[in-house]
Amino acid sequence: MRDNAVNDTSIWSRGMMAVTCAQFLSAFGDNALLFATLAVLKQQFYPDWSQPVLQMVFVGAYILFAPFVGQVADSFSKGRVMMFANSLKLIGAATICFGLNPFVGYTLVGIGAASYSPAKYGILGELTTGDRLVKANGLMESSTIAAILLGSMAGGVLADWHLLAALGVCVLMYAGAIVANIFIPKLAPARPGQSWRFTPMTRSFFNACRMLWHNGETRFSLVGTSLFWGAGVTLRFLLVLWVPVALGITDNATPTYLNAMVAVGIVVGAGAAAKLVTLKTVARCMPAGILIGVGVLFFSIQHSLLPSYMILVLIGIMGGFFVVPLNALLQERGKHSVGAGNAIAVQNLGENTAMLLMLGLYSLAVKTGASIVGIGIGFGAVFALAIGGLWIWQIRQK
Repeated sequence: MRDNAVNDTSIWSRGMMAVTCAQFLSAFGDNALLFATLAVLKQQFYPDWSQPVLQMVFVGAYILFAPFVGQVADSFSKGRVMMFANSLKLIGAATICFGLNPFVGYTLVGIGAASYSPAKYGILGELTTGDRLVKANGLMESSTIAAILLGSMAGGVLADWHLLAALGVCVLMYAGAIVANIFIPKLAPARPGQSWRFTPMTRSFFNACRMLWHNGETRFSLVGTSLFWGAGVTLRFLLVLWVPVALGITDNATPTYLNAMVAVGIVVGAGAAAKLVTLKTVARCMPAGILIGVGVLFFSIQHSLLPSYMILVLIGIMGGFFVVPLNALLQERGKHSVGAGNAIAVQNLGENTAMLLMLGLYSLAVKTGASIVGIGIGFGAVFALAIGGLWIWQIRQK
């Protein structure tokens, strides 16, 4: 029976359904936990500048473990690696639930997420092949976007109702993901017997970094995606402080609804990019990147809910149209140089480093007492200029 499960490469196989279910539950828990933990910080009267620090400890785990998590995923059965990673997330969420330091608990969740990422993408190529692999990736992304939308809203709404219930739901989501992992067939390790010595592991990873950053096309993609995701996570925290100042709404749910509008827009923008942009016409995405910054600038000066929703949907559309072609460019060029897995690991390092830097600057600005509306205006203007500069640089490279 187990052999049949392993040999079934359909995207509707038991293994694929288990992976998709586990991904949905795990991503739901991640997004709900962020807003539930932010509510914990508010309840315990942590200063406003500490909110982005919460995400900084999360992305810090990605950066610290970047050279190693890819090898962990390839050295063991990926379904079991996913189970271990979700167990770490569960322990981290339970730590917060039981009233221990939220930063310690969220760091554990970050370590789990860093371990989970290469395993969840890597296992798709082991469960299915050929054209079905593209569909499998689409299924994975669909489940992730659904989890972002529902998890973000659930975290805010439940935190308004009962904070312990919100945290308890996160623990249950991670427990459900672990149960789903049990139904993933136990596949053979992709690359067993690799050296676990620190120096060869880090040397191999940083050689891949050097190759991708020295190539003009992949460097262009890495800079663009890093700027995008750094801006995206900063916008998420900007909304939390912006809503009570600009709209006079102090609940936990409204920022999650606004974040959900960005996710909806990204889906639309990604679909448009798939139809209108090819690897040969990647530069078509650059105006959309500039419009992201312009959109954030105009959003920051709003004082009513409906225009805010509309602008955030537009920001999301521009974001999806901007980032999808750059991701495709990196995966295609990376596959022929350092391997797709290494390219994703290098991209993760760049993106999370950008998140850490942007969140640090945002936290510093809040701590110095700068106006949240002023921060938003400045953030949008700087992002638009940065993408404009990247576009000019890319043209000169050609």
